[in-house]
Amino acid sequence: MFRVALLNLYQGFTRWDERRHLVVEGVLALKPDVLVLNEISIPVQSGHWLQATLKENGREYALLQQSKTGALSQAEAQGILTTAPIVASENFDYRSRDRVAQVATLRLDGRLVDVWATHLHHVSEEDGLRQYQVQKLLGWIHDRPGPSATVVAGDFNATPDSMTVQLMRNAGFSPTQTQPTSRTALAEVGEARMDADGPSLKWCIDYIWADARIAVTDTGLWADKPHPEDPKLWPSDHVGVWADLQVTG
Repeated sequence: MFRVALLNLYQGFTRWDERRHLVVEGVLALKPDVLVLNEISIPVQSGHWLQATLKENGREYALLQQSKTGALSQAEAQGILTTAPIVASENFDYRSRDRVAQVATLRLDGRLVDVWATHLHHVSEEDGLRQYQVQKLLGWIHDRPGPSATVVAGDFNATPDSMTVQLMRNAGFSPTQTQPTSRTALAEVGEARMDADGPSLKWCIDYIWADARIAVTDTGLWADKPHPEDPKLWPSDHVGVWADLQVTG
């Protein structure tokens, strides 16, 4: 069995120096073998900071980071942190709104597992563009040579009733959970955009997908609590998803 976790870090600078410690606490408590991150901030090097700080706290990860393309190439990236041996890695350019996908072939429980990370187009009304990106993604997955199983994780910006999600299901992938993961924007100090009594969770748009060769033994949410002394200080404007997985095929 191995544990995969996902979190959209919210690459904006809103209270990052404070909330990043909540992310570290969550990772140390959860102890995922693989952590997929969306919206890594390149200017503040949030991915490398997390890697280094986790190592200082006894949890050592390798980091595979992939920046977006075009105008976003100097601003935002995604990444895969893993404690598992890396056998191979690759990345792909959708050539669509600066979005990318990346894959790491990892040795997990003695099997080769492809773990994909991606972050799809964000405009809610433009699901057709997300469908195009998913079709490209599925084509790349299909062309990969013979892993024992495949996991896909990321902020899909698509709700469970969308055609984008249906394309993933039609290709034989199942989401580990469909609870809401996205909420109102983070608040700066003194602002009131974040509900003081809890996150305004609205949509499920963040997914860990498992193919038919994988059994989901447990799943849940993480990074879902504020600082104990500051109810407006949350790890991100998303909550994280985690899943315990086992290759059965």
